[in-house]
Amino acid sequence: MDVNYELYKVFYFVAKTLSFSEASKSLYISQSAVSQSIKTLEKKLNQHLFIRSTKKVQLTPEGNMLFKHIEPAINLIMRGETHLMETHTLSGGQIRIGASDTICRYFLVPYLQEFHEKYPNVHIKVTNSTSIECVSLLANGSVDFIVTNFPNRKLLDNIKTVMVKDFYDVFIGGPKYKSLRNIPLALEELQNYPLLMLDKNSTTSEFLHNLFHKNGLDLIPEIEISSNDLLIDLTRIGLGIAFVPDYCLPPQSKDLFTIRLEKEIPKRHLAVAYSEQFPLSQAAKSFIDLMV
Repeated sequence: MDVNYELYKVFYFVAKTLSFSEASKSLYISQSAVSQSIKTLEKKLNQHLFIRSTKKVQLTPEGNMLFKHIEPAINLIMRGETHLMETHTLSGGQIRIGASDTICRYFLVPYLQEFHEKYPNVHIKVTNSTSIECVSLLANGSVDFIVTNFPNRKLLDNIKTVMVKDFYDVFIGGPKYKSLRNIPLALEELQNYPLLMLDKNSTTSEFLHNLFHKNGLDLIPEIEISSNDLLIDLTRIGLGIAFVPDYCLPPQSKDLFTIRLEKEIPKRHLAVAYSEQFPLSQAAKSFIDLMV
């Protein structure tokens, strides 16, 4: 089927923004040109791709199916164009990183600073999502690489992983539970206390649920939220005992303490992951080299 690439490019931007006007701004063409391109594409494919409304549009089931194929293709072409413009130098270009808020704040920041100081002309774009959701960003070419908690069930064989840091998850208590300081506890004893943890969309939540399951225990958290920083704050005010990665604990905190366990929790890792389907730019390789 003979369909001009520019039609697919217009379709990509409309599908991504769900707005003809936003797509026209991104493409630097008129809104009427965007509308005409979509009509032409729909005629060529003999399919309705969008449901129109006054302000926003929605993808039809056929449009959504097409977008799943077009998105990685367009991202691959854009990445190829970027590589050509870079000509294997670090005098410009862009790197796109996917990582959770916690990993960004407590691990990536010094590397972002060091890289920017070395290569100030390289633009850095960081997309925040959970480690599980970051794998989807990687699969469709929206990011060059991700920094993720490992293990991560979404990482498949076609994704290359490099371990960059080991860490342990810990249970922490605040002043309300100071009687537990320095007393070794079994996992089953923790069931007697309100447990605070990340929500089920996180690798940390999956890890803790699996840990309890392997020990024949049921895990029923008191609170599930999406922020480790907020978990720490809630622990301080006595809402319960939180489960967090050790690398995000405040240094020398006087009002928080790590609860000792009778049996050590297995360590996890932070890993850099990238798809071999999308070749890394020189800038992306250099950033990864800083972390490894």
